[in-house]
Formats: sequence, structure tokens, C-alpha cells
Amino acid sequence: MKSLEIHTVESSRVSQTDFDNLEFGRVFSDHMFEMEYRDGEWQNPKIIPYGPISFTPALNVFHYGQAVFEGMKAYFVDEETIHLFRPRDHHNRLNFSCRRICIPETGYDQFIQALETLLRLDARWVPEKKGRSLYVRPVIFASEEYLAAKASRFYRFYIITSPVGAYYSEGFNPVSLTTSGKYVRAVRGGTGEVKTAGNYAASFLPAQKAQEEGFTQVLWLDAVEGRYVEEVGTMNIFFKIDDKLVTPKLSGSVLNGITRRSVIELANHEGIPIEERRISIDEVMEAGREDRLEEVFGSGTAAVISPVDRIHHEGEVIDIGQGTIGPIAKKMFDTITGIQYGELDDPFGWTHPVKVKSPEESLS
Repeated sequence: MKSLEIHTVESSRVSQTDFDNLEFGRVFSDHMFEMEYRDGEWQNPKIIPYGPISFTPALNVFHYGQAVFEGMKAYFVDEETIHLFRPRDHHNRLNFSCRRICIPETGYDQFIQALETLLRLDARWVPEKKGRSLYVRPVIFASEEYLAAKASRFYRFYIITSPVGAYYSEGFNPVSLTTSGKYVRAVRGGTGEVKTAGNYAASFLPAQKAQEEGFTQVLWLDAVEGRYVEEVGTMNIFFKIDDKLVTPKLSGSVLNGITRRSVIELANHEGIPIEERRISIDEVMEAGREDRLEEVFGSGTAAVISPVDRIHHEGEVIDIGQGTIGPIAKKMFDTITGIQYGELDDPFGWTHPVKVKSPEESLS
């Protein structure tokens, strides 16, 4: 493992930050991790002050989109402890995405060392109030200055962090969804199961149209038949039908969500019947009409659990739960966040505790 070089800021910007009014992804902490790939290896790992990076318009990633990223969070437990949530799973998925986009993989030891160092340096940036957290964004992109439709020879890897509040403006209140209509998100064999930049850019127009029509997000259907539910724009999706929890199975076009995995593991632990299978939008709408659709909720790192109270499909709208939050969604949210913030025991080994300096000893 390469030694980690550390360059700290002269003074922190944390005192200038309004932690009571955090907009998701707008404010960034004092430091960031940087590493480059050249000559066949990752090298020069360092922690440096957060700030601009230089590039030219010929940078490979701008033209051919060779970039992957992750989204994870760190949670304030007490003045001495911060919890990372399932960092090894996030790193495994980052490497899975790298393999699909022809980006060299990274090692876990260096990854977790970088994360721990960042958290210790920027401990005061982790919001203390429950419902807020430090969002962690690893990103790797092609950095060769070369206009050729081929895999780059050079890459840059950054980890930046951002104190955040709720992802959706609704917070933990229910959101509304509409199906994707003529648009598709991904096909089996494509890149729908990896976190690569282009997947999200293609979803912006349908999401914008959905919001113009009064819905929070798009409920994506499969690209082949346009019948089977896959996921929401920024979440995996769960339906409680006839006392069973159902979620679309991983088919090669659905993202293997870390929070999705946590919900499934927790459901099995609690004895809640759960199925991973194909589920059609017709089955969902029929269950809604017949009052057999008891709950719908999304899962994802940004929102954790997001209840759904309305689904629109081809001119028909079904309402779920009369605008209330269902008991399973609430249990999942309370349990997962309780573990993340250290309020509940962690029988699953999901959390990675990081011991940090007290606020008085941190950068000021």
C-alpha cells in the first residue's frame, strides 16, 4: 500500500457553514483525497485541501464518459466516534463498476485508510443532528488528454465529502412516482447495474418531465417489454402486497443497492416475508385498485427509506396508505438509521467505527 501524503488547510471553513440549512450536495468539507493511475499502477495518494482541479477540454472523460462513482455516508455517533455505513460493500461495488467501464480497480486497504483520514481531519464537518450526515462521494474518471474512443491510459480518483440534510424536499414524508412512458433507463447487458455517470444524465429529461407533472420521481419499467418494474430514478423499490414484501430482482439492469441489500437482510432477520422477483406494473396497479397494495417505499443511500403514497401509470393513479407512512417502511427507516447513528446494536456488522479527535482538537 502506497504511503498517504497529507496536506492540511491553514484554517477550516466549518464555522462559515449553516448546519441548520443544508442543501444536499452544495457545501463541501475542507479536504479531499486524490490519487492518479499511470504507468500501470495507482500512485501518489494524498489528502489535499478541497478545491478546483486543472484539466483541458481534451480530457477523455468529457468525450467518452468513462467515469464511475459511489455514494455513501458517515454518521455522528458521539464526540469520539463516526460511523461509516457498509464501506466494504461500497468499495466492492465501485470495483464492479470499474470492471464494466474498463477502469483499473483500487485496493480496499487504501480506500478505507483514505476515508478514515478524511473523517479524522474533517470530523467537525459531520453534522451532529439526527437526520443529517456527511455524504461521501468517491469518483474515478479517465484523465488522458486524447480524443480517441478507447479506454484511457490515465485516471484520477477523488473522494470528496459534503454535510447534508434530507435528499428529497419531502424528507421522510411520502413521495409520488410516475412510470417512464416512452423513455427507458437501461437494458440487460448494458450499464444499468453499475454507477457510471452516463446512466444518470440520460434520466434527467424524464425526471424533469415527471416533476413538471407534479411527481417526485420516475418509476422505471424494463426496456424490452415496458411491463416490469425495475427501480426509481435514485432508489430501489419495494412493494408490500398481500402481506409479502416484493422487490424487483437483480436482472443486469437494476442497481444492486447497498440500502436495498440492508432492507432484505433486515426483513429476513425480522421474519418479514420477502420476495425478489419480476413484478409487473399491471400487478402493482391491480393490487392498488383492490386495496391489496399495503405499502410502497424506496431505498437508497441518499434518502435511506422514502415512502411512496401515489403511483401514476398511463392515466391511472393509485393512492397508497392514505398519505401515511407504513409500518414496514417506518421500521426499516428507524432500524437502519438507528444502527447508522449508533443508537441501536448492529448485529449485521454494517457499521465501520472511526475514532476521531474531539471537536476541540480538530481543525478550527
